[in-house]
Amino acid sequence: MKHHLLDLLKTAVAALRRDGALPDDPAISVALERTRDAQHGDFSSNIAMLLAKSAKTKPRDVAQLIVAQMPATSDVVQKIEIAGPGFINFYLTSQAYFSIVESILEAGEAYGRSTVGNGRHVMVEFVSANPNGPLHVGHGRGAAYGATVADLLAAAGFRVHREYYINDAGRQM
Repeated sequence: MKHHLLDLLKTAVAALRRDGALPDDPAISVALERTRDAQHGDFSSNIAMLLAKSAKTKPRDVAQLIVAQMPATSDVVQKIEIAGPGFINFYLTSQAYFSIVESILEAGEAYGRSTVGNGRHVMVEFVSANPNGPLHVGHGRGAAYGATVADLLAAAGFRVHREYYINDAGRQM
C-alpha cells in the first residue's frame, strides 16, 4: 500500500517539476509515513514542506499543487487532505486493507519470498549445547532462533547451509 501511495506522490511531483511548477531539487526525496493518530489519516507526507523553500512559496500552496495532480478517484484512497502547515494525509478505503489478502492467496507459499540473496551461499551455525552441563531452555531457544534465521535467509533467496550441532555423547542426552 505504501508503495502505491509513494508512486502517486512521485508521479505528481515529477509532473509538477516537468511543468515548471516545482523546481527540480534532486536532494529532496518523497517520504511517506504511517500517521500516529488515525484522525490524520492512514499515511502522511511532508513533501510539500520540504519543497516549499526551493519553490519559494508556502508549504500549503505546494501541497495543493501536489494534491491537484493526483487522480480524483482510486480503489485504495478514500480521500486526500492537506493538514496543518502542509502535510498531505491519505485516508485509505476499507477495501485497501483487504486487497493484500488476494495477493497472498495468489502467491501461496511463494508470498513474501525474495531474490535479494541472489543465490549466494551463507552458512548458519546454531545449537551447540554444552556437553558438560545439563540442557536448559536456552538451548531450545538457540535452536529456534537459528532455524528461523536460516529459513528467513532462504526465503530471501540465499542458498543456506545449516550447521546444526547435536551433542549425543554428553550425559544430558
